[in-house]
Amino acid sequence: MNLIKASLQFFRDSYYELAKVTWLGKKEVVGTTAVVIVFVIIMSIFVSIVDLLLGLVVNIIL
Repeated sequence: MNLIKASLQFFRDSYYELAKVTWLGKKEVVGTTAVVIVFVIIMSIFVSIVDLLLGLVVNIIL
C-alpha cells in the first residue's frame, strides 16, 4: 500500500513541476531544430573525412 501512495505522490509532484515549465514557442523550436540538424550534418561530414583519412593511413602502414 505504501508503494501505491509513493507512486501517486511521485506523479502528483511530477505534474506540479511540469506545470511550472516555460515551454518554447513554435518559432523557437523550429530554429533550434534547424541548428541541431545543421550541426549533425557538419559533424557527420567531419567524422566521415577523419575516418577516410585514418583508413588511408592504416592501409599505408600495413
